[in-house]
Amino acid sequence: MALTCTTNEQQRRGHYRVHNSRTVETLIPDLVFAAIAITGGTLLLGRQPRTPGARLDVPGVAAVSGGMFCLVYGFSNAATHGWHALSTWGFLAAGAMLLVVFAAWPSRAAQPLLPPRVILDRNRGGAYLTMLIFGSALFGIFLFLIYYMQLNLGYSAVKSGVALLPMVVVIGVMANVGNIVLMPRFGPKPLVIVGLLANAAGMVWLTRIGVHSGYASALLGPLVVTGFGSGLIFSAAANTGTFGVAARDAGIASASVSTGQQLGGAIGTALLNTIAASAATSYLAATLADARPEGALVGGGELR
Repeated sequence: MALTCTTNEQQRRGHYRVHNSRTVETLIPDLVFAAIAITGGTLLLGRQPRTPGARLDVPGVAAVSGGMFCLVYGFSNAATHGWHALSTWGFLAAGAMLLVVFAAWPSRAAQPLLPPRVILDRNRGGAYLTMLIFGSALFGIFLFLIYYMQLNLGYSAVKSGVALLPMVVVIGVMANVGNIVLMPRFGPKPLVIVGLLANAAGMVWLTRIGVHSGYASALLGPLVVTGFGSGLIFSAAANTGTFGVAARDAGIASASVSTGQQLGGAIGTALLNTIAASAATSYLAATLADARPEGALVGGGELR
């Protein structure tokens, strides 16, 4: 009995060491890029003149930041405590209330964080909403493909990142083609529609992967198709989200495009991860129940 306990403890510690080493290995490239960005910003960017009378909208920042935190935490909490837990619905309700406060606050603020004139334009609002939805799907692809490549294909963190490079390259190519060639001829609407349909097709294709699928035969094609659609969406949304704004609103309009993608990624990752964990738990429970022999005895009692 002691030997079994010792073996289980060693296995657990070994699992934690592998997990921690992979985590560190994943974060090292981020630190390198962050160092390059900080160094370049310090050396190359000059001091910007301060806008007279400009003030940070602290209540608006607190409301939207707190609301997004509560939403993401609520979705993540559902994976461990379940959807029926009071803490899950408490955080989700608090997040919704804070976002309502943030939406109502600009009418009272002298210098709101997100002026209504920026997002009430139909085209710009549609671009921000597109990036929000698109971000949740794109980050979901990254999350589950990394899981699949590391757990099923045995890839390291670095190799998993390299395996995603074809998608990144296609995104860059199609973003430039869409921005330079397609947008002036067709406008943003066809690009967004085709991009979303291409992304949907790539995700449907990904549903065909299995436990023993290979990278070239099962992953490369969907990655290229998804990169094609993502590049079109990036070019259309980035241009539309900043088109027609006044010079004073150019910064917040541009930031809203990237912020929409990041917020969609945060919410989508938390929600999709929770759904996946719940589905996997239900599947394992049903599989184990079906595989359990009838009349099996555990501890002297019959399982029914």
